[in-house]
Amino acid sequence: MNINRASSNDPLSLSPQDRIWVERTRDGLSVEQKVAQLFILSSRQDTLEEVDWLAGFAPGGVHRFPTHDLEAAWSATRAQLDRSDVPLILSGDIEGGMLSAPFATQIPNQMGIAACNDLDLTERLAHIVGKESRALGYNWSFTPVVDINHAFRNAVVGTRSYGAGPDRIISHASTYIRTLQSEGLAACAKHWPGDGIDDRDQHLSTSVNSLSMDAWEQSFGRIFRAMIGAGVMTIMSGHIALPAFARARFPDLGRDAFAPAAVSRLLNQDLLRDELGFRGVIVSDATVMGGLTSWMDREAAVPAVIENGCDVFLFSREPREDMDRMLRGLREGRLSEQRLEEAVTRMLSLKAALGLHRAMPEDRLPPLDALRAKLADDDHRETAKQAAGKSITLVKDSQALLPLDAQRHRRIVVIADEGWNFVSGAAPRSFDPLLGAMKANGHEVRFYDPESLPTREDCDLLLYLVGQEATPAISHIYLDFTRLHGGSRLAMVQFNREIPTLLVSFGQPYYLYDVPNMSTCINAYSALPVVQEELALRLFGRQSFTGDSPVDPFCGMEQLRW
Repeated sequence: MNINRASSNDPLSLSPQDRIWVERTRDGLSVEQKVAQLFILSSRQDTLEEVDWLAGFAPGGVHRFPTHDLEAAWSATRAQLDRSDVPLILSGDIEGGMLSAPFATQIPNQMGIAACNDLDLTERLAHIVGKESRALGYNWSFTPVVDINHAFRNAVVGTRSYGAGPDRIISHASTYIRTLQSEGLAACAKHWPGDGIDDRDQHLSTSVNSLSMDAWEQSFGRIFRAMIGAGVMTIMSGHIALPAFARARFPDLGRDAFAPAAVSRLLNQDLLRDELGFRGVIVSDATVMGGLTSWMDREAAVPAVIENGCDVFLFSREPREDMDRMLRGLREGRLSEQRLEEAVTRMLSLKAALGLHRAMPEDRLPPLDALRAKLADDDHRETAKQAAGKSITLVKDSQALLPLDAQRHRRIVVIADEGWNFVSGAAPRSFDPLLGAMKANGHEVRFYDPESLPTREDCDLLLYLVGQEATPAISHIYLDFTRLHGGSRLAMVQFNREIPTLLVSFGQPYYLYDVPNMSTCINAYSALPVVQEELALRLFGRQSFTGDSPVDPFCGMEQLRW
């Protein structure tokens, strides 16, 4: 199933025959069916009861979150495809890291990939994502994230980003888009008009890209123009404001200058379509997020998303109620018939460009045994292993602690915070692979006990292991010493001048901000087992550290370097 595009300038350009299918299908739909085509609803449970519930709304697509039972995932996916009259598009946040499905090849997150600084490797990983995701029934990945990792306290950009520099973001994201789409999946550049300047999280509140238009053009403008040039088929419009553009058009704008992009005609139509020339699908970010729900009430927001330039309405806690809100907006003139027709046409054109109208369910999802053979084969796992090892970054070792030695560092005390992920289906976290490798290397490992603090006499190495990748809705990522050390008074106890200390982050690359006097720090970006196994080889000096940090782990502060 190859993507069928007749023109690189229009990612939804179709053959005459495919265009006829789009028009006939659109014109054969009732108004209610057209509205339903605009909705992407979410699937988290892989049960037939959930499939029946979703199918009752006849949505344009279903977003499948990662799950852990391949057979259940296969059965639910096949049932979803079988229950759809108009071909169903299946989307996913296929971002790697701890969002990797356990039965697929587990690859680093975007920051880990960027730390490899190897476009050939990025391309090979994108082929893996494309091949395995297609085999699992996906047609649309809400990747790549093209946000700039500028505000180091931002908890949701972090490890989901290719880094702080537009050039690195453009090179990796463009390679990813071209490769993914060559495998038959639509890519999605997110989050328009650009996240990461504000250290707040649009999942919780409307965030603001506060750049001037000149600064925006040199950063996010360059990035999104490059994504459009790479042929990206879809762009996600976030709950992020760009007041400089709004006030360039209307200098006296007050509150409306801070309208989130998902409901901003200025940002979606005037800037993204008219000025940047994007002709693909604009999908809203999740409409249940605080950045939208805190901006306007649901009755107004539902039709406003489509009326102001988005073609796809993402997620709903109340699908029937939201579809009714869309219909009321249409009847009352808050959603124009023209915008409804445009949006439905683009949604169906995306499906046609992906060849979904020509594919039977068995074409889109192979039999279960055949599917197993397509996932995590030896070549794919070897490529992922290479990326995992190459990404690991030695930030500093001013005390010459490394490599670890089983004699000098025999007794290790571990202070651990495994972290978590808001996203449904994220893999459970554990540091067992690393700690198991340490024990096999001759180290004695015990966990920190707040009732019996480590001392020079009973501890040769204090090892902090933290695992918080970027994730929505946590507001802030930092080293919480009250929790790590077991109380507010113990939070004030710092051991690093008394006991050799090593900090390893399997997520956020900026923890040195909280421990500027810690002398040895490693960023591994993700807690995947393969990353931990590769880290052990480098801790013991059997492999070298080669990661090239895509961000400034010293947060622009000289203090952190010493």
